[in-house]
Amino acid sequence: MKTKYQLENSIMEENIIDFKKTNGLIPTIIQDEKTKDIYMLGYMNEETLEMTRSKGIVYFWSRSKKRVWMKGEESGNILKVRKIYIDCDKDTLLILVELVGNAVCHTGKRTCFNEELKITKSFL
Repeated sequence: MKTKYQLENSIMEENIIDFKKTNGLIPTIIQDEKTKDIYMLGYMNEETLEMTRSKGIVYFWSRSKKRVWMKGEESGNILKVRKIYIDCDKDTLLILVELVGNAVCHTGKRTCFNEELKITKSFL
């Protein structure tokens, strides 16, 4: 059964997010609106998506702490929402943001994606 949550300008039923398909949590990619840097991946439930949409600041569900948390609640580095997109399967979000602060990662780095995993075999 689909939920009542729809993204703005998406009034057709096929744009409804199916939280049950993903056990209540949907992966959410956070990307800088201007630089296109990928900052992080988090998880949202229905409550945190509604909070994010209504407040204009990114909220997640913490799988380890089992609670809602606002990105930047401790560091002060918040993510202002600019646009929200849903993928074709209706089970993943992409949120374009403006970073207010210097870093997104809890390590103090700008992005959570800093370590390259080397490819061991190539197709060519």
